[in-house]
Amino acid sequence: MRNSSSSNSRDEGGNKETPTSPSNLDSRFNQTLRNVQGLLKGRSFPGKILITRRSDPLDPSVLYSPNVDRRSSDSDIDHHGEQVDRSTEDERQDRSSANASSSINQTKSLSMGSQSASKEIHKPPVGARATDSARLMKFTKELSGPSVILEKLHELAWSGVPPYLRPTVWRLLLGYAPSNSDRREGILRRKRLEYHDHVSQYYDIPDTERTDEEINMLRQIAVDCPRTVPDVTFFQEAEVQKSLERILYTWAIRHPASGYVQGINDLATPFLVVFLSEFLEGSIETWSVADLSPEKLSNVEADSYWCLSKLLDGMQDHYTFAQPGIQRLVFKLKELVRRIDEPVSKHIEDQGLEFLQFAFRWFNCLLIREIPFHLVTRLWDTYLAEGDALPDFLVYIFASFLLTWSDKLRKLDFQEMVMFLQHLPTQNWSHVELEMVLSRAYMWHTLFNNSPSHLAG
Repeated sequence: MRNSSSSNSRDEGGNKETPTSPSNLDSRFNQTLRNVQGLLKGRSFPGKILITRRSDPLDPSVLYSPNVDRRSSDSDIDHHGEQVDRSTEDERQDRSSANASSSINQTKSLSMGSQSASKEIHKPPVGARATDSARLMKFTKELSGPSVILEKLHELAWSGVPPYLRPTVWRLLLGYAPSNSDRREGILRRKRLEYHDHVSQYYDIPDTERTDEEINMLRQIAVDCPRTVPDVTFFQEAEVQKSLERILYTWAIRHPASGYVQGINDLATPFLVVFLSEFLEGSIETWSVADLSPEKLSNVEADSYWCLSKLLDGMQDHYTFAQPGIQRLVFKLKELVRRIDEPVSKHIEDQGLEFLQFAFRWFNCLLIREIPFHLVTRLWDTYLAEGDALPDFLVYIFASFLLTWSDKLRKLDFQEMVMFLQHLPTQNWSHVELEMVLSRAYMWHTLFNNSPSHLAG
């Protein structure tokens, strides 16, 4: 099912004209940040975010269970509002701020809009909680019908999904669960049984029935599982690692063109966390699988397997021999950074640093190792909302991520850059920094994606 409808809607929401030369863009990070605020302020981009400073600090480490969040009091809605990302889906708020919009085609207008947005970012967001509540109502309305309109769901999810709705929304976005609500439970039940048949057939067998290659692959998976998200205690539980091992081995056996590739273990973790959040309350640091019945844990494992499979179906050449898909995207990233920020691009080249040396891991693990784990599920809301367009949109996200440190990078030599890019200072990041990365990525996609030569080389 995975489609590029949200990508198309993004192109419709943004201006399709492209700059005549790279000089039309200010290459410095601070100017870019002000530009994107000016562009997004008051604009009606379907499903995209409105950049404002949150009125209250966010506690992103808490994943709320259905048992807690389905109490539909006003205070609960407000509490969820603190965790749902800003969106311009609320058309009334768009209309009220439309007079502040700037034209993307006129440099002068863009500059003026940037200045006003720079001032606006420091003001408390009037009606921010009301906007979040309105988005929550839109999610609820969309999911409560007899059949979900997937295009609308993609647009809503791009800006972030309320935590307690995330399991349902992710299953739908990936095409694992059908849009028709009457068929949903039956299909999920059948797919879960199918997964456990695969486990019995491929995993629950003695080594004497495996080939040498399969034995070596299983051993490698068993080594990698304890290394997966090592800073989150929950993933060190033996039963969690065993579930991860079964998922990875079964997937690898059923996809012989790639088999198991290191990095895929990271990609399974967001699914495990999201589907476990249906049954476990509070912070992930307090979770224990001992609190789950075997049946619930079994369903979580099966859902994680199928959703991982759906995700990787759209990235097949990322994990085949020599990983050509990733190498192609790294080249595109290099070209895009050159167009956006030539001084940084030239400095990296002059120092002899290859993009493959740092960006390969980004594409291989989809930034899971680069940002705090409590931000990963929010980032993946946007990933999954992009559908089939995700691989190409990753180039824009990673360019935005890299150029967060534009000024810093230009002051570093080769060795310093290598060390810096291997240990990026994101440990204190909140949703605010992540939203900035996604906003810049969206802006650059709007500016460059329709230019036939923007990534030529």
